[in-house]
Amino acid sequence: MLEPLRQGLPPLDPAAVSDAASCALPARLEAVREARRFTRRTLDQWDMGERFDDVCLVVSELVTNALRHGIPANDVCAGGREAPVRLHLMRWTERLVCAVRDPSHDSPVARETDDFSAESGRGLFLVDSFSDSWGWHPLAGALDGKVVWALFRLPRTGSRTADA
Repeated sequence: MLEPLRQGLPPLDPAAVSDAASCALPARLEAVREARRFTRRTLDQWDMGERFDDVCLVVSELVTNALRHGIPANDVCAGGREAPVRLHLMRWTERLVCAVRDPSHDSPVARETDDFSAESGRGLFLVDSFSDSWGWHPLAGALDGKVVWALFRLPRTGSRTADA
């Protein structure tokens, strides 16, 4: 269930893209709070506020992992200057994707633990539990690092037919 997935996003029709938004996040711990605020504003603009709790939990975990494992420890500080992490939210007709880019080439690894009271080490378990699928892929070309993504299926709108 929690195998690291080195794969790209499932096939998504580019013509069906409804909305996209992204924000740069600095290498500081407050970036997680900024990511949650950005997610709230974006989902509210897209009239998807009812999905906020699940999406926000996943965004928080992905951004936290990027800060903890995707950036050298001495670069994460209270006064980070650069923005090495980027959060992308993309909505298709029936799918929402949260993607977090960081400069590391290391694959995300889900920890095996039986200690459910632990305060860390369960991030990818939560991502796997609250999203419909997740994965990651290395970046190529001018961009360096990787993207870790989570996909949420959205209910099809207007697909119900009235009973006669």
